[in-house]
Amino acid sequence: MKLKLVFISVLLIFTIKGYSFSFEKDTIITKEGKELVITFIKHGSLIFEYDDLIIQVDPVMEYVNYADFPTADIILLTHEHPDHLDSIAINILSGRTTRLITNEACNKILGKGEIMRNGDIISLKENIHLKAVPAYNTTPEREFYHPKYRDNGFILNLGGTNVYIAGDTEDIPEMKELTQIDVAFLPVNQPFTMTLKQVISAARRFYPPILYPYHYNDTDVSIIKKTLINDSIDVRIREMQ
Repeated sequence: MKLKLVFISVLLIFTIKGYSFSFEKDTIITKEGKELVITFIKHGSLIFEYDDLIIQVDPVMEYVNYADFPTADIILLTHEHPDHLDSIAINILSGRTTRLITNEACNKILGKGEIMRNGDIISLKENIHLKAVPAYNTTPEREFYHPKYRDNGFILNLGGTNVYIAGDTEDIPEMKELTQIDVAFLPVNQPFTMTLKQVISAARRFYPPILYPYHYNDTDVSIIKKTLINDSIDVRIREMQ
């Protein structure tokens, strides 16, 4: 079943469990026919709403006041850099039943969280599964930013629809092993993650039907869209500077 984008809006007033906000969002119908709502906060911070769950990815107070948001059901942390790990945002968003998923370094800093390592798979709900995948730098002078095996990217399987959140990474060889990815988030900012050329190379390693550049600061990501126009990849540019 082909994914279908049913609604796009820029600076739309929308609701998460009764709370109203002004952010750009997309709604995608997943393979099991349910709505996946993606909210684009900023940089590496995202929100996924699916099957009555709110999933926060790398929430950081610098980008938004999370005190105005409802409690998260799940919080995913890719790694411990301060533009991805914010203990204040995590505490604000956490409730009694919130599941905090981290790498080992984040767990040590926060003193809490379920540790996932590259290759681990867990179930978040009967129809929602999470896999941790590698995220690291390969360019020699950049390897210390994100060393191999430390950080996580994530593949969220939401009722059969696979969403790849790459985290901070370059176009690593493991991307060739990605299969059946429906939606991908690939980072674009130097010297920490990928150049435009690397993002294009990464996309061509596994050809996601939908690609969102994120984490891109002031990079002109329209070049990605123009370059991949004949690659059967729908590049969607949202406000993620």
